[in-house]
Order: sequence, then C-alpha cells, then structure tokens
Amino acid sequence: MKKLLIILSFPFILLIKIYQWCISPFLGARCRYTPSCSHYGLEAFKKHGIFKGGWLTIKRILSCHPWGGHGYDPVP
Repeated sequence: MKKLLIILSFPFILLIKIYQWCISPFLGARCRYTPSCSHYGLEAFKKHGIFKGGWLTIKRILSCHPWGGHGYDPVP
C-alpha cells in the first residue's frame, strides 16, 4: 500500500523538480525555512506519500508569509 501511495505521488514530485530546475534559479533564495519549501515538499511526498505528504506540503507553503514561522522545520 505504501509503495502505491509513493507511485501516485510521482507526478507531484516531478512538478516540484521542474520548479526547482526551471523557476527557482530565477527567483533566488526566498524561503524563510530550512530546508526550503520545495525540498520539504519532496521529502514529505517521498516519506509519507500523496495524501499526508501533500497535506504537509500545503501547510508548509501556507505558513510561508511575513507573519508565519521561520528557521529549521524538518518533515515529521
């Protein structure tokens, strides 16, 4: 079952990789967290699969604003 969830998360991992390769170099380092939001998303999808990994990634991106958190925030 875990392998199936990881396979289903592959398109999202691919989208994050495309962002990292094509868009992120032009924007520069802007993330308030370590690891960056895109690296966090990759790790979350690989570790937890499509549902929990997707939820963790969405929560992380939504908290990345001036009144949100900052600093070291690893994937649980």
